Amino acid sequence: MAETEEFGKSLSFACDRGECEDAQIISAALGREIAERFGPADAAPLSLRAYEGERLTGGLNGLIHWRWLYIRHFWIDTRWRGRGLGRQLLAQAEAEMTARDGAGIYLDTFDAGAAAFYERCGFIRCGEIANFPPGFSRVFLRKGLAAG
Repeated sequence: MAETEEFGKSLSFACDRGECEDAQIISAALGREIAERFGPADAAPLSLRAYEGERLTGGLNGLIHWRWLYIRHFWIDTRWRGRGLGRQLLAQAEAEMTARDGAGIYLDTFDAGAAAFYERCGFIRCGEIANFPPGFSRVFLRKGLAAG
């Protein structure tokens, strides 16, 4: 734990490599401040899946907050890639968000091919972090919905 003197008070700093009890306190405190300033996020998980019979062939996991869906995970079985399943899953997500009066969908990817796919599906690049991970870029994309 490091200590410093500033503003006439003794401060100390701690660093944990994993979750600690104070992490939940920090998260809750920030959550309250954000809700007070911007309104409640009304966060809710969303998971869409596609099956061939009983076999999972693709899906997406996300979080809806402030009327936007953040797609955290988007996966298509390699045997189903290039056959329209990804486009259908995104269309399902759009339909679900439109039914919920959603404003839009956003996501990020490290894969240039995936970014191009999302752009073909109507997503717009809205940010990028170069060399993250090293040698690649993290690309952020969004798509507004007519209802929002």
